Amino acid sequence: MTIAPTAPARTDAEPLDVAALVRAASADDHKAAESRGYIVQLMGGELSLEEYTRYLAQFGWVYEALEERGSRDGDPAIFDPELARMGAIEADLTALGAADWRTSHPALPATVEYAAHLRAVSDDDVRYLAHHYTRYLGDLSGGQAIARLVARHYGATPEQLNFYRFDIAEDGVVRYKRGYREAMNDLALAPEQVDLLIAEVRTSFRMNSAIFEALSA
Repeated sequence: MTIAPTAPARTDAEPLDVAALVRAASADDHKAAESRGYIVQLMGGELSLEEYTRYLAQFGWVYEALEERGSRDGDPAIFDPELARMGAIEADLTALGAADWRTSHPALPATVEYAAHLRAVSDDDVRYLAHHYTRYLGDLSGGQAIARLVARHYGATPEQLNFYRFDIAEDGVVRYKRGYREAMNDLALAPEQVDLLIAEVRTSFRMNSAIFEALSA
């Protein structure tokens, strides 16, 4: 399913606030993911920088799959290539002493499943958008808090936290996130596309939760 890059404006009633609908419909899944015991412990300073390295390496596999799609002609503006994180993740892992992360931190079964799913939906713009939204908007939001906590609790240096730094002025992050949500609305998705987007966002949160559970096993 492809998103038209310049969808016609709606003429019937008020346009759907897709971003608000997605946020509300996936709120319980989002809360469940961020309240997993592993994440609570990691963010609470109960683990170690080595454990954070394990966490980041698993998401290296995830982002590799997410970004494998690359930019395509006719992509909507919301698929901003400047959001790509893979280079930053590899730089961080090198600074964390895990330049060999592909062999020292192989993908866990839950990570393999998520990466395979990302590749499977990469040609469906609506489903791909769900994971794009979950990951990148999360990085721009909660990810900033994660960086502060990892630095505070485990002494991570700026060279180890490139993942959370975007080429956006610090005071521009809020504007960027607002613009991202507006861009979701500007896609003028049909109701059935919105339903598909919501279902896939919920799937994304569940798959992220599965990785957290695997890390704590």
